[in-house]
Amino acid sequence: MIPTENQCKQLWEKYNFPEYKRRHVALVARVARFLANKLTINNSQASINYTLLVAGALLHDIDKNIPKKVGEQHPDTAVRILKEEGMEEVAELVKTHSLHTILDPSISPKTWEEKLLYLADKMVKEDIITVDTRFALWNDEHLPLDAQKVLDTAYPKAKALEKELFDRIGFHPEEVAKLA
Repeated sequence: MIPTENQCKQLWEKYNFPEYKRRHVALVARVARFLANKLTINNSQASINYTLLVAGALLHDIDKNIPKKVGEQHPDTAVRILKEEGMEEVAELVKTHSLHTILDPSISPKTWEEKLLYLADKMVKEDIITVDTRFALWNDEHLPLDAQKVLDTAYPKAKALEKELFDRIGFHPEEVAKLA
């Protein structure tokens, strides 16, 4: 099942989803939808399941206040919860959005929905920003060495994905940041 936006918001209530994360995921959904619209206008071969994309955007961080089971990290808990809710397709999409997934060919974003969610998530913190700004903010956090290595390795791949998408839509990333 792919939930409607209202059903996604009901899950926010059910899982005590924090207000600041609600703002984040709503902005991710806005950016993802905007990019998807630009992509389909400029590329008639791009077929996007908007309902799935928006549901994935609205639920990609649903695990914020859910206790993790042993061995789970983000987004494993979200994937588990979404599967328990009968939302297998959304769970599969959410599985590909985390920073590290772009480094693993078995779970890296491949479909347009996955690529759009991954990129939109990297273009939102509290506001809509650019991928460069998002990575700069992460770098300012002075992460542990292993996390910094993931960040440094993921950056060129995220930039390549950004270039792939923005070359197709004929738009500049900085222009998306103005949507805020």
